[in-house]
Amino acid sequence: MKIYVGHSTNYDYVNELYKPILKSDLVKEHEFIFPHLNNNFNSNEVINNSDLFIAEISYPTLGLGIEIGRAETNNQKILCIYKDGVKISSSLKYVNVDLLSYLDEKDLVDKIGNYISKKSISKK
Repeated sequence: MKIYVGHSTNYDYVNELYKPILKSDLVKEHEFIFPHLNNNFNSNEVINNSDLFIAEISYPTLGLGIEIGRAETNNQKILCIYKDGVKISSSLKYVNVDLLSYLDEKDLVDKIGNYISKKSISKK
């Protein structure tokens, strides 16, 4: 499965998001695309060709909102993850997304893995 991971750039996403996923067994089974590890692609095209769009929404940002909108417009499956206790944007209630909160890095990876295994995620 090809999974695009979107997020704000206003926090330490490399250590808090990328590294926990990259250290997990999830990368053995799925192709994760981290936009800030490789900027040599068109994110709109990559999102459209992904099976799942994971959006880390703990830190609101306009760019991430645009990417979520693009994914929804193209009927992509969208999983929004956020740190437990964070107040998320109320506008997400108007978007077809699944929401999951997490406590720490281990919980983040576990919940992503469980989500992927429980959902029948396929392109359109």
